[in-house]
Amino acid sequence: MSDNHHLDVIVVGAGPCGITLANLLAMWGIRAVVIDAEPDIYEHPRAVGIDDESLRTYQTVGVVERLLEDITQNTPIRYYTSWGRLMAHVEPSVRPFGWPRRNNFLQPLFEAALRERLAASETVELRLGTTLTAYEQDVDGVRAFVEDSDGTTSLLTARYLVGTDGGRSTVRKVAGIEMVGSTAPQKWLVVDVEDDDLDAPYSAVYCDPRRPVLMVPLPYGHRRWEFKLLPEDDEVALSEPGRVLRDLVAPRYPEGSRPRVLRSTVYWHHSRTAERFRDRRVFLAGDAAHLQPPFFGQGMNSGIRDATNLAWKLAYVIDGHAGDALLDTYDAERREHASTMVQFATRMGEMYAPRNRVTERFRDLAFRGAQRIPGARDYILQMKYKPMPRYRQGAVLPYVGGLPGAPVGTMFGQPDVETASGDRVKLDDALGTSFAVLGLHRDPEVSLSPQAADWWRSIGARFVQVLAPRSGPGPEAGTRRKRPSESADAGSVQVEDVDGFFRDWLLRRPEDEVIVLRPDRYVAAICSKDDLEQVTAQMRRLLE
Repeated sequence: MSDNHHLDVIVVGAGPCGITLANLLAMWGIRAVVIDAEPDIYEHPRAVGIDDESLRTYQTVGVVERLLEDITQNTPIRYYTSWGRLMAHVEPSVRPFGWPRRNNFLQPLFEAALRERLAASETVELRLGTTLTAYEQDVDGVRAFVEDSDGTTSLLTARYLVGTDGGRSTVRKVAGIEMVGSTAPQKWLVVDVEDDDLDAPYSAVYCDPRRPVLMVPLPYGHRRWEFKLLPEDDEVALSEPGRVLRDLVAPRYPEGSRPRVLRSTVYWHHSRTAERFRDRRVFLAGDAAHLQPPFFGQGMNSGIRDATNLAWKLAYVIDGHAGDALLDTYDAERREHASTMVQFATRMGEMYAPRNRVTERFRDLAFRGAQRIPGARDYILQMKYKPMPRYRQGAVLPYVGGLPGAPVGTMFGQPDVETASGDRVKLDDALGTSFAVLGLHRDPEVSLSPQAADWWRSIGARFVQVLAPRSGPGPEAGTRRKRPSESADAGSVQVEDVDGFFRDWLLRRPEDEVIVLRPDRYVAAICSKDDLEQVTAQMRRLLE
């Protein structure tokens, strides 16, 4: 048995959550290894939907444009009654975080692109065909015992270990952490097909008390079907490709059109959340921490939220910018919202399969009635019903301003801004990857003492002055206007509010002149310019 060099983090599991965490750690320069028992990427998709929050994470990593090459963007979803009536056509057009809200992808291509990105890292290694057999932890770190596919055993040592190893997580079992919740008594048959030419460029839910059906179009002629199994179904026989094609899939295609079945698998739907996400130096994320039915397409996306939340906190503690207590905020922030998403997905499934025809008729009437109310219609069609994280406890500071409704603890919007070079970019691209202190129509740094400003810089924060749209001196006829520039004295980056996003913010909340954003682009604090020194002191105490 050989002893590996000491690492910062061991990530167990190279699925979407683990490989996302690894890419984020690589961005921060953290020394890590990712191990996975499988020798290669699983060839069939499991997750099929990715949302705008996740795309924002991949924007930070620098891989979003590569991923979009293989993603079908802005896929609408339709809901049908059992008698064929279209209840709703949900087509969200808003992009509050800078990216489309509903997108479909093929997971093998998605994971391959993320692994390709990780391969360029000098600090993070991916080891495939390597199984975690056991681990120990103490006050100094974690010792992980692993076995390669050829039977070679080795010891990996690190400061922290993160289990992203799925619903049957070895990491979770060794930690003795229980999953709390339930498993639905019904089984579902998931069927993936290719060579699909069905003219249905939308996801669909065919709500039915007896056999509800879900359909998802995927890139490159692929499509997913999900059928609820009935008590009288012979699931073994029905799972056979020829049988499932003949009995369940083919009847939904025009005559003469028939795709090819790639796979058919029976699943139980679990609604479970780990009782805690941290055990001293060990953390759980993704399916190792929570399992939800696929009815809202948020299982993988919830895991990406975990990775996004945990990565910067690990990096800050490892680099000495924060104390160990910051890592406790991972459980405080993520577990509650993960549980909320599990419960929401479970309720959505109940809507897909109403108890009887009477219940379905009542739901249909209520659904159609709500869509006649302008505010309720927008709530449904723009997917505003999706539960969004709001961290009230954790790495956030209580709001002390005079106006209610401050979005502290929520993900901040991402409008376009214009840089000093005249480029129109998404906000995050101008903020860097660490904390950002935004001054609205003012330079935030001039409101701070030199000592406070130096502390922000010491943790990698960037000061950003948001200029009002076209607020500088106008050009003379026939000439071009002068661009915003970096302040020679304070060093704040200047961007122009070309979309009017911050103008509208100040019209609603004129006292909230400074916004502090965390590396994951959640709002850490909001204050007036006069309170920024005090907020800085509070943030320093929170991190230390």
